[in-house]
Amino acid sequence: MAAGDSHDGLKTQEIAEVVREIRERVRSRYPAGGAGGVALPDLLPVLHARDAAQAKVASIGGVNPRPPGLLNAIVQAAKRIVARLLDWHVRDQVEFNRAMVSTIDAVLESLNENNRALIRLKGEIARLESGQEGLRDQVRRQSDEMRDIRAHWAEWRQEWERKHSVSEVQFLRSVADLEAGFHHRAAMMETSFRDLTRSQHSDFALALERTGNEIQKRLWAELERARQDYERLIHAELRLIRQRGSLAPPQPAPVAPQAQEPDIDWMWFAERFRGGADYVREKQRFYVPFFRGRSRVLDLGCGRGEFLELMKEAGVRAVGVDLSPECVALCRSKGLEAEQADLFSFLDGVAGLSLDGVFSAQVVEHLPPQRIPELIRLAASRLARGGLLVIETPNPGCLAALATTFFQDPGHSRPVPSSLLRFYLEESGFGGIEIRPLSPAVDSLPALASLPADFRDAFFGGLDYSILGRKL
Repeated sequence: MAAGDSHDGLKTQEIAEVVREIRERVRSRYPAGGAGGVALPDLLPVLHARDAAQAKVASIGGVNPRPPGLLNAIVQAAKRIVARLLDWHVRDQVEFNRAMVSTIDAVLESLNENNRALIRLKGEIARLESGQEGLRDQVRRQSDEMRDIRAHWAEWRQEWERKHSVSEVQFLRSVADLEAGFHHRAAMMETSFRDLTRSQHSDFALALERTGNEIQKRLWAELERARQDYERLIHAELRLIRQRGSLAPPQPAPVAPQAQEPDIDWMWFAERFRGGADYVREKQRFYVPFFRGRSRVLDLGCGRGEFLELMKEAGVRAVGVDLSPECVALCRSKGLEAEQADLFSFLDGVAGLSLDGVFSAQVVEHLPPQRIPELIRLAASRLARGGLLVIETPNPGCLAALATTFFQDPGHSRPVPSSLLRFYLEESGFGGIEIRPLSPAVDSLPALASLPADFRDAFFGGLDYSILGRKL
């Protein structure tokens, strides 16, 4: 009994040793554990299951062992016969089981290769980790170099930014100077261009105006010469007619009765109805340009001497004639030359062609109508060639003058139309005759402004008019 037990114990130890060796071989072939921190799958349970399956596959077709004996032998024989008879029935199952075991072997081999690859990967990782230290040292050195470069870069960047800002300021300043210079030069060029254009335009306008004036002057000169020739011809014919009439025996002319003027204060009358001396003088200032530059002027009916004062201011020698001793005395008190005489008698005593200007304002309307041509002929005979005759009188063409001012003066004989006075001047050898309306009626009678302009100009023009003629 003891011997049998020892034999069984030895057999058990041998079997355990064999199992351990097998297990070591399996572990070496099918490693388990981890690789680089990654847990490897344990393939031993799969391997044990595979071995058990192989054992079952191998036992298919066999019979279970039984203790020795006749009965057991008969039973075993019967089982073998039945197993052999069922061999055709379990053949496919046996093939399937073997295929499944082969599949499991292939899967085990793949998993084993996977584990081996992971172990190799672990070794490679370990080798890389060993080389990583050197790489870390290199990275550390490069980091130090980069830190040094960064420090130098910061210094260089500050210096560069400073230089950049300075350069930018200088650049902007230069650009501003250039822009200012450009704008200045552009403004100067524009100014010079405008000045040049303006000067050229003014030169062109002056040349055009000068040319137009010259053409106009030549035209007016030609017209003036034609008119003078025409007026000379008319004057010669009129003179010839008068000379023929003088050959006839003279007929005694009827003597017109002299109208007696009322005994009133004529100085106060003139102040009341004609206006003050200052007012009249400003109205007669209109004639100064026509007489400026002449040497001897005669004022027929000088009155208070307004025209004589204007001539004295203009440096023109003028002598006044008036029938009123008060007017003559007033003129002399002002330092003016004035004579008390009848107009016709005074002109009779003046040498022929000795005057270059005769002026008469508000006089001819006091004369008898038949003596007005005589006065004009006497003035023409005493004027030199080119001498100027100016006569001012109320305008009968203005209805307002006839309705208001003309008949206020009791010494007025009758109004003298401008066309009649023009005829007298042309007959006496005057040319270049001009008629100028004076004292617009609308200034004295504002109600006339409501009339149409053309109607107002035709019937309510100037209260007075002046006629200017130059001796041919």
